[in-house]
Amino acid sequence: MFIRRESFQQYIKMYPVVSTIIALNIIVYLITLIPDTGIEILYKGASVNGLIAEGEWWRLLTSMFLHAGFLHILFNMFSLFLFGPELEKIAGKMRFLTIYFLAGIFGGIATFAFEKDPLYASVGASGAIFGIIGAFGALLYYMRHVMPQLRQIILPIIVVSVIMTFLQANINIMAHLGGLVTGFILGLFYFKPKNMLRWRQ
Repeated sequence: MFIRRESFQQYIKMYPVVSTIIALNIIVYLITLIPDTGIEILYKGASVNGLIAEGEWWRLLTSMFLHAGFLHILFNMFSLFLFGPELEKIAGKMRFLTIYFLAGIFGGIATFAFEKDPLYASVGASGAIFGIIGAFGALLYYMRHVMPQLRQIILPIIVVSVIMTFLQANINIMAHLGGLVTGFILGLFYFKPKNMLRWRQ
């Protein structure tokens, strides 16, 4: 399910939304490596609670395309590369986009609501990626009796992801959990059998 065997060209053609998001993240990351300019972009786009409170709400979106170092973007983009295509294929382009962006935004809102330090700052796409994982959790909920093998694939991913959220240093826990819950709720609506039946009419 999450093993990618496509060539580079096939991957781009089959999963244009995931490919575009990955490309945008990489481009923005490369720009942030430019001396002075990169620091300015990080400052202008990072999710900073105090600045969001002053009305700079765009940071909830822009922070999703910024990363704090090579390993940070490598891990996030590899996760998106691995898990994104299957959800884009199952949910469709627009539903995938709503899951991805709403999970990322609500992960940022959860951070803003629960992290009271006005200087608390965060960047990264992990809240959106956790939304993808949450959506798969909803799919598992509906398909648990029809496709019991899904539990062996999806459940360990969810459990390990949540555990690692609490074990790793410098992790925005609220963004991860907020994204996970948002993705799950959207998935419950999108993957409801009667809704999925309408897609094919």
